Amino acid sequence: MFSIRSFFARKSQAAMLVDRDGNAVAPLCPEIEVAVIGDIHGRSDLLTSLIKKLSIKHPNAHLVFVGDYVDRGPDSRGVLDRLEALGDRATCLMGNHEAMMLSFIQTPDTYGKRWFKNGGIETLRSFGIVVTDEPGEGEFQRLQAALKAELGREKLEWLQSLQLWWQSGNLVVTHAGPDPKASITVQKNDAFLWGHPRFLRDRRADDLWVAHGHWIQDRANARNARIAVDTGAFYSGRLSAAVIATDGTVRFITA
Repeated sequence: MFSIRSFFARKSQAAMLVDRDGNAVAPLCPEIEVAVIGDIHGRSDLLTSLIKKLSIKHPNAHLVFVGDYVDRGPDSRGVLDRLEALGDRATCLMGNHEAMMLSFIQTPDTYGKRWFKNGGIETLRSFGIVVTDEPGEGEFQRLQAALKAELGREKLEWLQSLQLWWQSGNLVVTHAGPDPKASITVQKNDAFLWGHPRFLRDRRADDLWVAHGHWIQDRANARNARIAVDTGAFYSGRLSAAVIATDGTVRFITA
């Protein structure tokens, strides 16, 4: 009986046919080589380092970013600039933190407090916007206008266009975990952004593997047809990627 084991850096794993609990797992078969990168949260330094590693070791891999580019870390602006500049080489998905920022831009008085409590203040400061640690509601409109001005029309439209999921073969990539009891095509947006309560508990029955971020792991890992790549870059200092080959081999690389 085989099991799924996770390895870091230069070590690799093949997608086995049985998981740790003895349940059958469909072979992982993306149509192209894919590098799935975890939550960045303003760590442009780690992003630059990881992209360099991937360019050297896996130059043909299509980069798929799982979202949460902004908030908490010191350089959300730098992260967004770098990702947008990648163009067709990468697919950038939306995370719940991009969704919170866009909600603030749309309705600042309604969503300001929530976003600021979850790292929005650090994002504003990365754009050179002066803001106190606890801005009052009277400041929300000013901060929203300043953020829109700093983002500019092009970058705001780019953020608004971020998709919620991406698929190649039987690999699906999303920010958080979709409902395992429902088809990927009929999920509610909140499941992709915040995760469904059943995602980490129940197995899918449609032979799909789901690579995701959102839930911080000590190490990136692959088990039970799920590939988790969020290693808490903003506080751990480790940004991870899962490089998935067309033969189902998974290699984890960390900056």
